[in-house]
Amino acid sequence: MRPPRPNAYRDTWAGAPRAADAGGEVRVAGWVHRRRDHGGLVFIDLRDRTGLLQLVFHPETAPDAHAAARDLRAEDVLSATGTLAARDPANVNPAMPTGEVELDVAAVQQLADADTPPFPLDEERDLDELLRMRHRYLDLRRAPQRDTLILRDRVNQTIRRALAERDFVEVETPILTRSTPEGARDFLVPSRHQPGAFFALPQSPQLFKQLLMVGGLERYFQIARCFRDEDPRADRQPEFTQLDLEMSFVDEEDVIGTTEAVIHAVFEAAEYEMPAPPWPRMPYDDAVGRYGIDRPDTRFGMEIEDLGAALSSSEFKVFSGALASGGVVRGINAGAREVARSELDGLTELAQRFGAKGLVWAFVEEDGGWRSPIAKFLSDEERAGVVTRLGAQSGDLLLIVADVPRTAAIVLGQLRLELAERFDVVADGHHEIHWVVDFPMFERNEAEERWDPLHHPFTAPEGDLDDPGALRSRAYDLVMDGFELGGGSIRIHDLDVQRKVFELIGIGPQEAQERFGFLLDALRYGAPPHGGIALGIDRLVALLAGWRSLREVNIRESIAFPKTATGADPLTGAPAPVDERQLKELGLRAQAPPRTA
Repeated sequence: MRPPRPNAYRDTWAGAPRAADAGGEVRVAGWVHRRRDHGGLVFIDLRDRTGLLQLVFHPETAPDAHAAARDLRAEDVLSATGTLAARDPANVNPAMPTGEVELDVAAVQQLADADTPPFPLDEERDLDELLRMRHRYLDLRRAPQRDTLILRDRVNQTIRRALAERDFVEVETPILTRSTPEGARDFLVPSRHQPGAFFALPQSPQLFKQLLMVGGLERYFQIARCFRDEDPRADRQPEFTQLDLEMSFVDEEDVIGTTEAVIHAVFEAAEYEMPAPPWPRMPYDDAVGRYGIDRPDTRFGMEIEDLGAALSSSEFKVFSGALASGGVVRGINAGAREVARSELDGLTELAQRFGAKGLVWAFVEEDGGWRSPIAKFLSDEERAGVVTRLGAQSGDLLLIVADVPRTAAIVLGQLRLELAERFDVVADGHHEIHWVVDFPMFERNEAEERWDPLHHPFTAPEGDLDDPGALRSRAYDLVMDGFELGGGSIRIHDLDVQRKVFELIGIGPQEAQERFGFLLDALRYGAPPHGGIALGIDRLVALLAGWRSLREVNIRESIAFPKTATGADPLTGAPAPVDERQLKELGLRAQAPPRTA
């Protein structure tokens, strides 16, 4: 880190001095982190963005500075000048990078005094998150929060350098745009000049980046601000940031290869241990079949196995009924676990919460028998078949679900994550990253009698458009430790194909022209084959900084001024009412929500 430009307040960062700098004259500035008054000497740990430096105030050599120091309190702001001195070996603090030196202060200037903060800033302890967010400007003085934002800057700068080296052009796309609701709700902005008409804040720059490819930019990127009016979720924010890129005259290999190079550069810049690319690829069907989810955490086993063949002749009605109706019987081996009956009941309740009718559990005994409520309903051959299929040994806990394929996958996938977290099966520092590819293009929406795209309706299909259920999409998602970093696809660049896809998802020609006419018109003028990806910056930084558990990532900690899970801003009080004059200018009026019984 370069020294700060010298001025009246400082010429050296507080976190910069080392033993080799002893004897030099320096000027530093920052906040009082801690003060210790020993009656004679006064010690202050001074904090700035780069770290801490111990200041020493001697009553004999600098009486004025010493007297001023005795009146300073935590979080007061000061500038100090003095000589760097090597600490005595017995007083070296190995926990501080600057712990071999201290500043003998000759002069000090108090620049601002501070009230007592509503929570301690010099201790690493769990604090109420709402309180921290309400005083986020104080929270950011604490090392973990400060360092996360510095890491975020490093990530963004690395992305920009890596893409500039690959001939990408950074382009800003509109924030005020047209509402084309796909998935989440749009945030709407009323127009003062056209009463009754609204802009929408973009959920992504998807259509604009495709238009840039039609426009001949060929390689575009943007660290883009996006907005989605979603229902509350722990790992989502109403406004978020993504790395958005698009490339012309490319196929999947080009986009995946570019993404791997950029994200690997980010890992190196963040000093984060990850395998070097190329990264593995997993077909969607394998991901869901083996892990119960399309963003699997592959750092541990407990893979889902199909037990249908082993139980095809079973007379146990739970299994036979599921198989006879076209369902499945699947299970996982949770390993040798000591699990109380109350915990098993809790796992059953969890399975039911995710849609299962119930959960079968069994402990394998030394003779190959089972300790299970259903053991007596299965033959020796059926139990042995299940044990073989699950690779089970004595003491292992088996969990089995009989249901329709989707429910069985979801339930066992969630049980797998629950057990992994409960038993702490992932080694610290172990990370894995891979692609999920070969997605179905559509899933059937029976209620609406139409097909819904698994990604978005601008993803290029692969296969016969007259057989939508068999279509695959040219899409790809990047998954790290069970969290989706982002996803993308090769796009539709043929006008007829785009119209057909709209038709399959229930958007007729007139509606398509009304909602997406600007894209359809552009495709008439020669669109190159193109594709791209969007990656969540907030989530990536939170993962790199360690704001995570096995199943959740707290992206609020990677955002300078985040919202709560309900979309509120405790710092500013937003959203808040506006006065009648503003509403009148927009042709709006506030309406009280309907009363509930």
